[in-house]
Amino acid sequence: MSHLLIFGLGYTAKRIAARLRERGWTVRATGSAGDLDFGDRAAVLTAIGEASHVLSSVPPDRQAGVDPVLEAYGEALADRRLLYLSSTGVYGDRQGAWVDEATPTIAQSGEGRRNARAEADLAWMDLGARVLRLPGIYGPGRSALDRVREGKARRIDLPEQVFSRVHVDDIASAVVSALVQDVPPGAYNIGDDLPASGNEVTEHACRLLGVEPPPLECLEEANLSEMARGFYMENRRVANGKAKRVLGWRPRYPTYVEGLESLN
Repeated sequence: MSHLLIFGLGYTAKRIAARLRERGWTVRATGSAGDLDFGDRAAVLTAIGEASHVLSSVPPDRQAGVDPVLEAYGEALADRRLLYLSSTGVYGDRQGAWVDEATPTIAQSGEGRRNARAEADLAWMDLGARVLRLPGIYGPGRSALDRVREGKARRIDLPEQVFSRVHVDDIASAVVSALVQDVPPGAYNIGDDLPASGNEVTEHACRLLGVEPPPLECLEEANLSEMARGFYMENRRVANGKAKRVLGWRPRYPTYVEGLESLN
């Protein structure tokens, strides 16, 4: 029987755990929804020893600049089959150009501002992990439909800005594919087939709900958080061809259109 240890049982990892339990896997996890306390070193080391696979969805500590999982348990993970949920943000701003796994990350190229996520991505790669790089994640309870219903949707006047996204269930299916097959270590981009602007997605959500879209605002008027502002300052299209070829993965929701309609 296969045993998975998950570091960080959050929104995405819960759906991964459910899928694997349906397949007969034993799953243990840290986090508020898990059965392990991350700080209980003896219990976590025992769980690592019992695990055939280890998945981390824990983001790096931005202030300290380190990955908490690698910092605390990196040495114990050396002989495990590893999978890490990273971010396509490691590619930095590409001014709307396509990126794939052959595109150097900002930690590899020295271009742009090095950040904790890019460093963690590289560190997990060095450990031989399968690193799934994820764009904007949406799904039940976390989509443009919810933002429109809650009055939190925005339209930012950045005509050239575009980004990729992925439905949470498509992440889960990609992770299962990476875990149950003997696929090579390395990076895999997991995103849908149609990069698009945030405004297009918001406008489609408004059409589905039969409401008028929010007014168009310039970036300065929007009064965004530093994190959100940084998001809008990056512009790239993420190619998913490697995941399709190597993992045999296909998104159930190939564009935001199918994804939002499934949630409406």
